[in-house]
Amino acid sequence: MTLLPIRLRSVLAGALAACAALHAESQVPHAAPRQDGSNRSASSAPPDASIEQARRLMQQGKNDEALQLLDGIAAAEPARHGIAREIGIAYYRKSDFLKAVASFKKALGEDPSDNEAVQLMGLSYYLTGRPAEAIAPLEKVQAWYPSANVDASYILGICYIQTKDYASARKAFAKMFGVPADSAASYLFTARMLLRQDYDPVAEEYAKKAVELDTRLPRAHLLLGELYLYKSRLPEAVEQFQKELELNPGDAAVHYKLADAYTRLQKYEEAEKLLQRSIWLDATSTGPYILMGKVLEKKGETALAVRALQRALAMDPNNPIPHHLLGQAYRELGRTEEAERELKLSEQLQVQKDAKP
Repeated sequence: MTLLPIRLRSVLAGALAACAALHAESQVPHAAPRQDGSNRSASSAPPDASIEQARRLMQQGKNDEALQLLDGIAAAEPARHGIAREIGIAYYRKSDFLKAVASFKKALGEDPSDNEAVQLMGLSYYLTGRPAEAIAPLEKVQAWYPSANVDASYILGICYIQTKDYASARKAFAKMFGVPADSAASYLFTARMLLRQDYDPVAEEYAKKAVELDTRLPRAHLLLGELYLYKSRLPEAVEQFQKELELNPGDAAVHYKLADAYTRLQKYEEAEKLLQRSIWLDATSTGPYILMGKVLEKKGETALAVRALQRALAMDPNNPIPHHLLGQAYRELGRTEEAERELKLSEQLQVQKDAKP
């Protein structure tokens, strides 16, 4: 088993919504009162009890109720400033990003200096699949908050990737990680992001550039090896993992990845040795135990395979893969009842996993 680069698109949308929602709870700035005690305009008045109630409803996740309340205020006071912003935040927290964009546009017509509305509008564009339109507002956020919001910086870089502006993506990620834009590290970070987004050819190009700029850069050869492993270019994967191992012999992941490549090449003795070293270096990862179970089973050492898989399940009992492998091992040992239990449980867990959005 190989742990491929994580594909985060569906998870990212929910995480971003939660993150931006926390920002959205901040108070809207209000105009200072005049000397005569009156406000500069009725539309700049401090939030009344209804708006505060709407904010509390949003905090409780009752976005539809909050929208109903805010729409009532907007209908009663069409000229009142700040309501469009609150409505936009409610739509954003509801994940209705198209309507959020429309509301933030209106809010920015009232107050072009509302930095947070600009940021949320950019994120909303991205989350509706319109990265080209997200770039301009997110660039403005970068100018205002150079290092304040990592999520927005990340999404800006992803938008550049999705619009094939790779040089700008590299500069965005370099800024996010605090490294020079033309450095080997910036190429490596961008290569990792490109790989996550399935831009494999460009990821390979950027990873090679990172190695060209710094032949001893940690994890550059590892990334190339992962890419080649994913593409089943096994001899190239082995070469890159071996180079990484020379530079970084204490990295458990490198031993594990090289073992994975050897397993696919059916070099089980070499794989077993590397997996044992990976476990010695990091006994908290389930991947090496699972692969060890698979390797030992291939070698005919089924009883030892069972022990490795049981260890993996003690760490991650809801992972369907070790349950399936353990079921196969039990079947080989003639433990039919236990085999059927594990195989059935594996199937159930896989169904639950596939059902998750």
